[in-house]
Order: sequence, then structure tokens, then C-alpha cells
Amino acid sequence: MFPKTEITRSFNAPRELVFKAFTESEHLQNWWGPKGWAFDISKFELRKEGVFHYSQTSPDGYVMWVKFVYHEVNAPDKLVYTSFFSDEMGNIVRAPFNDNWPLETLNTFTFTEHEGKTILTMIGAPVSPTEEEMITYEESQEMVQEGFSGTFVQLADYLSNISYN
Repeated sequence: MFPKTEITRSFNAPRELVFKAFTESEHLQNWWGPKGWAFDISKFELRKEGVFHYSQTSPDGYVMWVKFVYHEVNAPDKLVYTSFFSDEMGNIVRAPFNDNWPLETLNTFTFTEHEGKTILTMIGAPVSPTEEEMITYEESQEMVQEGFSGTFVQLADYLSNISYN
């Protein structure tokens, strides 16, 4: 059994809007990624086997590339994709922060609506990790939780500032 990350977060917005925030580039560019980093989309194809390839640039100019390959896009219920660090051409590379980070992670997002709010559940797990990659992923759970929590705070702020009539 591979280690996994599970995060559940409630958003004060309809499910359709939260799903759109994850699946439309004009929304994503306003909240995705580390706080204070610039975000630039290179390719965005929201469909099965479609690619989302983007770069993030830190305030001090460090550029990091990430690529998703979508496996399931089921609006507004579910989004499944593998993610990995990449180079500018989209080739898989080792994580810039740890050579033992798993090359690929499978991410499943489910969106449910309850009393006008959206409950988002994210489950992430390494894909075919080596023993060393599993240990690294397991030991990095606090970092992963903090990273997604920060990103979800940005999403909550973004959602509170847009209208959805």
C-alpha cells in the first residue's frame, strides 16, 4: 500500500463554481500555486489525456515547471490527473527540492455540495514509487498538507471575490 495524502476543505461557493476554478485557465491563474509566485500557463487541454503544463516563478526569479495529464474530467463531480515536475518541453524531471520525491503523483479531487457549500476532497498518492520515494513522500506529508492548505486559502479568497450569479 502506497502512502497517500488526503485533504478535505469546505468552500463557501457552489460546486459548479469551485469545479470551474480548477478547470478553467482564467480562474486557475488567479489562485493556483505558491503564494507570491507568478504563474504562466504553457498548455491547457481539459479533457481525458489532455495536458496542463505551466511554470511558476518565485519572487526571486526561480522557475519551476509542472505538468498534469488528465485521466478523468467529470464536471462538476470529479477531476483525476497525474502530476509531475517537468522541464520547459514537458519532459518529466526530478523534483527541484528533493531527488527522492516520486516522479509522478495521482491526484483525485471530488466535489460535493452540502447546504450551498462545496466540500472538496483531494487524495494524492505516488505512482509506482521506489522504496526510497515512498519514504520521502511519507516523511513529507506535513509539507504537502501545508502546500495544499495554503493554495486552498488562496482559492477561498479568490472565490469570495468573484460573483457567481
